[in-house]
Amino acid sequence: MLTQTGVIMYGHFRLTSGKHSDTYLQCAKVLQYPDLAERLARPIADAFLADGVQVVAGPATGGIIVAHEVARALGARAVFGEREEGAMTLRRGFAIEPDERVLVVEDVLTTGGSASELVEAVRDRGGLVVGVGALVDRSGGKLDLGVPVTTLARIRPSLYEIEKCPLCADGIPAIKPGSRKV
Repeated sequence: MLTQTGVIMYGHFRLTSGKHSDTYLQCAKVLQYPDLAERLARPIADAFLADGVQVVAGPATGGIIVAHEVARALGARAVFGEREEGAMTLRRGFAIEPDERVLVVEDVLTTGGSASELVEAVRDRGGLVVGVGALVDRSGGKLDLGVPVTTLARIRPSLYEIEKCPLCADGIPAIKPGSRKV
């Protein structure tokens, strides 16, 4: 599905994590199709069926549709976190009740930064995070988020620190197709 819908892109990219890469995943291209979004969300939901998930939370922007579809599959509420003055928070009247069981979901995990920030925002409100789910893990399975992590695919594209990026050294302009400015 990811290949067929053009999710996987090749070139020189600035990632939300601040790193550069020769590969970018634009999951919005597959999530624009509700039937495909539902099919992708189901295995994530199935992995957490026994955890009594009451709320599914995703970081804006990439995690919103994933959270909605996973929540639908689980019969749970869907909320999303967003940055306010640089910090991940729940706004728009969203609340997490003390001891509510929360699953955090994302479209793509690279360093796990946004997911980790949302895990902390949920915990700050008294929620119990049961795990993290994502469509794609760009770390190749190297992330430790302190909770169970389920992903549908793992890839390990080249990641570079800006000062060590061979694409920059070759003078290839980097583009930032994602939702957050770096």
